[in-house]
This record gives sequence, structure tokens and C-alpha cells, in this order.
Amino acid sequence: MKEFEELDFEQIQELIEQKDANSLKELLADLHPADIAELCDELDVEEARFVYMQLDNETAAEVLTEMDEDARKDFLDILPSETIAKRFVDYMDSDDAVDIIREMDEEKQEEILSHIEDIEQAGDIVDLLKYDEDTAGGLMGTEMVIVKENWSMPECLREMRIQAEEMDEIYYVYVVDDEERLRGVFPLKRMITSPSVSKVKHVMRKDPISVHVDTPVDEVIQTIEKYNLVAVPVIDSIGRLVGRITVDDVMDEVREQAERDYQLASGLSQDVETDDNVFRQTTARLPWLLIGMLGGIGNSMILGNFDTTFAAHPEMALYIPLIGGTGGNVGTQSSALVVQGLANSSLDANNTWKQILKESVVALINATIISMLVYVYNFARFGATATVSYSVSLSLFAVVMFASIFGTLVPMTLEKLKIDPAIATGPFISITNDIIGMLLYMGITVLLS
Repeated sequence: MKEFEELDFEQIQELIEQKDANSLKELLADLHPADIAELCDELDVEEARFVYMQLDNETAAEVLTEMDEDARKDFLDILPSETIAKRFVDYMDSDDAVDIIREMDEEKQEEILSHIEDIEQAGDIVDLLKYDEDTAGGLMGTEMVIVKENWSMPECLREMRIQAEEMDEIYYVYVVDDEERLRGVFPLKRMITSPSVSKVKHVMRKDPISVHVDTPVDEVIQTIEKYNLVAVPVIDSIGRLVGRITVDDVMDEVREQAERDYQLASGLSQDVETDDNVFRQTTARLPWLLIGMLGGIGNSMILGNFDTTFAAHPEMALYIPLIGGTGGNVGTQSSALVVQGLANSSLDANNTWKQILKESVVALINATIISMLVYVYNFARFGATATVSYSVSLSLFAVVMFASIFGTLVPMTLEKLKIDPAIATGPFISITNDIIGMLLYMGITVLLS
């Protein structure tokens, strides 16, 4: 199977312009749906529409789920609701269909749902749309192979064959009781090795790992990662099996979270892409730049109050970038480690003081080494009696200690307040530490003068 990069994009566009459906269809037949989606992302909506006309319904549905969200929205905006329902949604898993429909306004959602031929599928989609998209309920699908715990092996096998006909992949077979409550997972290997007279409940693996419909997506990801699952069942408040989440369902969430945290740490206030328009990119960048500007003005005001100190010790100005930069770097390091620990559950927000104590020890070592090295340099350059020899070293020591503790405390406090701790990294920590660092530097210098 060819990859998108191996094809001549200009050649494909030429085939589209010539309306050469047969040649285009031959090229597309060798492409994976993800590569066709990548191709459609590069085309305008009318060109993408011609591409979709050459695909069978199942492939078209899969390609649509793989497309970039913005490109997909532009494409769906030109299609009638009936076409979306019968050409795409009818051939999608429920979770993929919900992702597509959720992007549309309420009126179009209702139109699409009214055109879905499978009433059961439409009902499943309506139920899933009720859940918050950031919870397990909003992420799950309803396509599963389900057997009853009191079934015999022959009965179980017969029912599994019937259910499997309408599924692309089977990850696990879930076992429920007569009230549809989750009781276990049925290993396919046991079906082969167990006697035909055995009942499902005698060979199933009891008490499987599961998540609740209201479980946040972050916790779902952690569960799948911790227990090395390829799928996790979702239950409601009384333990009934209502859906399942597969590992490919959470991959996009993992990527989006990583991108979001990286952008927050870089000083971007909203999710942006390189191909977004100038206005969107500007509004994403400007808030933190304005905050940074205010921080810079605050710094200049602080330094302006110490003009006599600079007049007496002009060499002190040489170390302003060192103090500010060191504080920002140390604070960002500390906060980044804490945010990472909170994200992968290796760190508990309830252990705030324990983490601060540990970070203080690390900071003490780093601060001692850095301040001693700077002292040796200043001793050699200005002599032992110069104020700068002591004030810069003491200021660096104090700044490193403060930045480490502050960079640890802020994200853990935000986590307790249910605010994204990733906000604490990057500009916020750097600006704060820069201002506090200047206050410490000037204060210590005045005391030593």
C-alpha cells in the first residue's frame, strides 16, 4: 500500500481538474484511509468532494474521521444533512459519529439524526451526546461483544459470531448478568481450551478494570496506561456496562493534551495551528505578551527606585540579566517537573509539603554551587571587599531557593483548585520570578551597602 508522500500531489490535482474518476480511483485504491485524509486536508472543499465520490462508503467514513478538524468542518458545511447521515454516519462506530456530530450546531445535529436509517444507532448517538466530551461517557463507543454469565460455551460462541459480524475489531468479550451489570471479561483463549459444557461464569476473568461514565478523560488515559489495556469497559452508576473505550480512542486525546500543555508553557492562551489565520494567532499570543510587558514595566519601576545604589555600584547592573534569567529557568524547571508528575500520577497534590521539602533540598544544592561559582568569579574580578562579590552571590542563592519553592507550590495549588497546572509553567513563573528576583537583588544590595 502506497503512502501519501509517494504520490505526486500535482498529478492528483490534475486528475481532479480533468474529472478523471477512473485514474483517481486507481490511485486512491492503494492508499490507506489516513493518507487519503491527509490528501483531503490539502485540497479545497470541492476537490475533496470529488475525491470522496470515488470512495466506497466504509472507506469514506473512515477517511472523514481521520481528517483535520478544521478541514473536515469546512467539508461538512457544504454537504446536506441527509448525505452526511447516509454516506458517513451510518458506516461509523458510535464514538466516531458522536465526534463528528458534536462539532455541528444543534439544528444540524437533529437533521442528521433524523436521517440515520438504523434507529438503534441513532439512539446510541443521542445517548452519547448527553455526556460531557471530557469524560469517559463522551469518549466511549457502544460497539462491543457481550455475553451472559450463565451461557454455555456453544451458546456463547454462537452469539459471539452474530455480534462480531458488525464489528471491525474485537478487543475483549465482556460478560454481564441478567441486569446488564459488568461481571467479567471472557478470554478468547479460554473458549478454545475450556470444555464445551462449562458456563461462561466459570471461565471468565472476574472484576475487570473499568471506568465510570463520569470519569475524566485524564483518568481514563492513566488507567489504560497503568494496566496496559487495549480497551477499557465503561459502566454507569449501578454498574451496568454501557460502552467501551479503546486505546486508539485516547491517542488523539493524549496528543491534544500534550499540544495544549506545550502551548500553555510557551505562552499561548489558546489552541492554535501554524495554518490558522493571523487574527487567531495574534489573539493566542498577545495576552501573555501584554502580561510580560506589564512585568517588564514593573521591573523598571523597581530598578528606578534604586538609582542611588546603581550610582554607587554601577557594576551591579551587569548582573540583572543573570538574576532574572536564573530565577525564570529554575522556576520553569521546578514547575515543569511537578506538572509532569501530576499528569502521569507519579505525584499526588496532597503531598505538597513533602514535594516542597524535596525540592528545597535540590534547590539548596544548586543554589550553593551556583552562588559559589559566581562568588569566585567576582572575587577574582572585583576583589573580596567589593559589594558586588557578596550581593550577587547571596541574591542568586535566595532567588534559586525562592524560584524552586514557588515553581513547586503554584502548580500543586492549582491542581487542588481544579485549575490546569500547566498554566504555571512558562511565562507566569518566569515573569513572577523575574520581579521577585529583582526585589531580592536590590534589597540584599542595599543591606550590604
